[in-house]
Amino acid sequence: MVEQARALGRHVIDRCNLTVLLIQGQSDLAEFLARHRVEVIASLPSFRPSGTDAQRGEGVFDKSVTALRKLNALGYGRGGELKLDLVHNPVGAFLPGNQTSLEREYKRALERDHGVVFDSLYTITNMPISRFLEFLERSGNLERYMQLLVTSFNPAAAQAVMCRSYISIGWDGTVYDCDFNQMLGMPVDHGAPNTLAGLLASGDLKRRVRTARHCFGCTAGAGSSCAGAVAD
Repeated sequence: MVEQARALGRHVIDRCNLTVLLIQGQSDLAEFLARHRVEVIASLPSFRPSGTDAQRGEGVFDKSVTALRKLNALGYGRGGELKLDLVHNPVGAFLPGNQTSLEREYKRALERDHGVVFDSLYTITNMPISRFLEFLERSGNLERYMQLLVTSFNPAAAQAVMCRSYISIGWDGTVYDCDFNQMLGMPVDHGAPNTLAGLLASGDLKRRVRTARHCFGCTAGAGSSCAGAVAD
């Protein structure tokens, strides 16, 4: 898929959890991505080992640093063609901090302590779905967190949410308004074709986006998208 997309001149992004670059059978993945000039957007919840390990599991931070060094050695994250971006999401039931300030902190700490460099940092709000929803329910924080999201609603962020201009396609061709709706099994159902084949046949994507309570996550504070904050 990557080879064919690049042959068509398309920009390709790999959203990577970093530790996958170290597992058996994937030892050549980083080199493959570099060879095809694939942008890497990698999750690193915190520049502090304790923060990342608390969210992703013991030892994940150290493995992530090893993977980042491997990408740096291939030329990633050095301001050139091979883009390496990191993703921060809060370790807990609160909104992410200012994206620009956090990027400065990440860059300073990772280069000073680990010799790691990268291009940009994206901040993403924790969505009240899946494992994070389970955490909220177990810790008794669901009502408080939802109240935080609702009271932090930002109309400017709502104008820039990704579902207004992007769609998500499942492995079977089902069309979703966003990745989160895909995770929740909520395909489009308000006007647009609900399969990729139908969409390509009609060319019509006019629709009303399906919403639920998790949508407050994308519209709270500075907003949240695959490219980080969407509003000031």
